[in-house]
Amino acid sequence: MKWMKYLAGAVVTAAVAGMATVSYAAPAKAPHNTVTKVGAAKIEAAPAGKARAATATRPATKNTASTPRVVAPGERVTAAPGFRLWLTAEGKHWTTPTSPEPQFRSVVDGNIDLNTPGVSLQSEITDGRAYLSGLYYGGKGVASGVEIETAAGTVHGKLIELAGHPGWGVWYATTEVGSGGPMDFVSQVTVHDTEGGIYAQLKTQ
Repeated sequence: MKWMKYLAGAVVTAAVAGMATVSYAAPAKAPHNTVTKVGAAKIEAAPAGKARAATATRPATKNTASTPRVVAPGERVTAAPGFRLWLTAEGKHWTTPTSPEPQFRSVVDGNIDLNTPGVSLQSEITDGRAYLSGLYYGGKGVASGVEIETAAGTVHGKLIELAGHPGWGVWYATTEVGSGGPMDFVSQVTVHDTEGGIYAQLKTQ
């Protein structure tokens, strides 16, 4: 048995036979900025005849936060057998194991505001496994990672974007369903930025 749920910021989509469709708006919390101090070793020349003194500041700190994988338009990304995603300038395309015909979520039809932080959720649960994905868009800074709160626990997903910082991207993840019901399996999706703050967030409950 297959269950489908679509959650999208500020858009209500008509129900398709056999699929449940729901709509949510998801304002983001303000990012929590962190400060990284960067320093470099510095050696000063001493006058002739005197020993040179070396003074060093704190070594440079590298930003190790991950960033989205950049993909070419139409490049297929396999998240799991039968679960594939790809991006075009128009939006997100994907297939799932029980829905091999490509599905599509537009970013240019006027149903989302790329200037306002938001996250959408499309989920399919079948044979005890959840196939989760959605759009993220409009946040400040650079997206870094995604956490999905589910009835089975916290799931860490992945991000993909087109080149050129288009202002939106796609997150995706898979997980075992556990004891959660299909319609309330996901309670929250949070996309973080590279500074540890919130890029955009969706709460479904």
